[in-house]
Amino acid sequence: MNLLREIRTRFSTALKPLADDPAPLLELILPSKDAKFGDYQANCAMPLAKQLGRKPREVADEIIGRLDLSDMCDPPEVAGPGFINLRVKDAYLLEQLAAASRDAERLGVEQTDAPRTIVLDFSSPNVAKPMHVGHIRSTVIGDALARVLRFLGDRVITDNHIGDWGAQFGMIIYGYKHFVDEAALAKAIVPELTRLYKLVNQLIEHHDAQRRGIPDLRAKIAEREAGLAELEAVEPTGDKKADKQAAKKLKAAQAQLAGLRGELASLEEKVAAVEGDPKLAKLAADHPNIGKDAIGETAKLHAGDAENRDLWDRFLPACLDEINATYDRLGVTFDHTLGESFYQPLLAKVVDDLAAKGLATESDGAMCVFTEGHEAPFIVRKQDGAFLYATTDLATIQYRMNEWAPDALLYVVDHRQSQHFDQLFATARKWGYEDLELQHVAFGTVMDEKSRPFKTRTGASVGLMSLLDEAVDRARTIADKSEVLTSEGERQEVAERIGIGAIKYADLAHNRTSDYVFSYDKMLAMNGNTAAYMQYSCARVRGIFSRGGVDIQALRGAGAKIQFSAPAERALGVALLRFSEALERVAADYRPNHLTAYLFDLASCYSEFFVNCPVLKAESDELRDSRLLLCDLVGRTIELGLGLLGIRTVERM
Repeated sequence: MNLLREIRTRFSTALKPLADDPAPLLELILPSKDAKFGDYQANCAMPLAKQLGRKPREVADEIIGRLDLSDMCDPPEVAGPGFINLRVKDAYLLEQLAAASRDAERLGVEQTDAPRTIVLDFSSPNVAKPMHVGHIRSTVIGDALARVLRFLGDRVITDNHIGDWGAQFGMIIYGYKHFVDEAALAKAIVPELTRLYKLVNQLIEHHDAQRRGIPDLRAKIAEREAGLAELEAVEPTGDKKADKQAAKKLKAAQAQLAGLRGELASLEEKVAAVEGDPKLAKLAADHPNIGKDAIGETAKLHAGDAENRDLWDRFLPACLDEINATYDRLGVTFDHTLGESFYQPLLAKVVDDLAAKGLATESDGAMCVFTEGHEAPFIVRKQDGAFLYATTDLATIQYRMNEWAPDALLYVVDHRQSQHFDQLFATARKWGYEDLELQHVAFGTVMDEKSRPFKTRTGASVGLMSLLDEAVDRARTIADKSEVLTSEGERQEVAERIGIGAIKYADLAHNRTSDYVFSYDKMLAMNGNTAAYMQYSCARVRGIFSRGGVDIQALRGAGAKIQFSAPAERALGVALLRFSEALERVAADYRPNHLTAYLFDLASCYSEFFVNCPVLKAESDELRDSRLLLCDLVGRTIELGLGLLGIRTVERM
């Protein structure tokens, strides 16, 4: 049972005679922030009164007069300028809690009566190099959304659109042909391929910085310095508004100049790193056109060159095995893993179709789609005939629509790709997919404690597997301090669940569009909104049953009933029944942090209950059984909620 949805349904009937479109007003019915105002509060009378030109309290009274909530709520009360406060009847709450307790699989959470087919595109690493910290957000957010949406009844198809055909493979092939250590390759393919990729990339960046990056930045800096000097020379006018705007403009110019200088320093460091190393300097001198030549290797691969295709066939399985080992560790699976190579045969037809429909036109030798609101065109074929990510993504949409006929395509991708997806979606709609929900589920960056993108001391991206290893090692110190974990195997298993759960939960607990600071200490804290605290709360429930010798499954079927004898019991009961509301909020805007916030609130309510309401030493057997059933429902709700986030609980901590 979703109490909020039921209340809104009842209000919808009451509002229809008063409002042309009740939907926005129904969104103003929410859980009360303070229990003294009831369980739910409807703030719709004020905006409706403004539309009708009437007094808010008068409109609130009329809404109440039309409202039928007598079976589930006490008589509604109007407070202040027109707030409608609602308190759910205890008998109704107890009835719903009893139903949830009996429901072993879903705890009373109903499935949608209008299921959708949703294709969820997430993780999507480039297979030519190991996964790093930058992949954690897309992977865990996408996995959590898939689990929640499926639980609510949608048909979810997960597709890992891996990068197995792009420029990175051309770089690896070039590196193999010129720099390979055959002995290292024979010992372990992926580490050697990673070394080759990094080496080729470093040399390309070195030449690009010398030829274009540094000269261009120096020119921009000189131009901005001149502009800044002009702004600094402006005298105050005495007009507060004008002077404030001038100061704001000056500050923005200073920030832009500082950013350009930072970029220049970074490029100069990269050049110095190569020039300061005799071996790298020689390689750079011997391979002056490495960037162009690596692109040439990619083009040969795409053209079907036998040697390059053989290398691709040789390297790809090992790269996939490496990535799949990371997914196994995270407990993440996909229905499909269709990489860029899968769509290569479809790309020419995509461009031809766009051109035939007048959507793609030639511009400076390239085929482009021009969309409203975007200055730059969406290029689907370059001058040299090469296709781009844009072409592959359009082919992917076409394939998914033909194969699965989804109602929605969700892309869990870094926010920095927003412009690409804006243009992709605009092009797809012009192409004929007007009724398809296309959603870029964007997310922010993982930062270090100095608010910089989280990297190693050398500036490289942190490997995802090493990140997991570190978390598990730190969690092992928690497991080793436990008095109830006696065996080596149990302690290591608990450490694995706590460590990996900590990384997942910390990511999911943040609003996905925000950046967040990565901190092992905060992630593994045993208090606050962390996985470890949630796992401990679940283990604490099980500990009560163990200490009391309680067969909780037998108690569920013995006819025992939940009752309210104290405010903390009722507050916990209301919190338990808001589980489905939290899940629907996750589904509404694709933000798993709604679920983590709910679980933390539930655990906090449980702590309050635990302090004020003795369980095993309750005043009567009936009260003891009631509180045991409440504890049981808390433990099962937390376990189910964490499971929907891809996090495993522990029996003991």
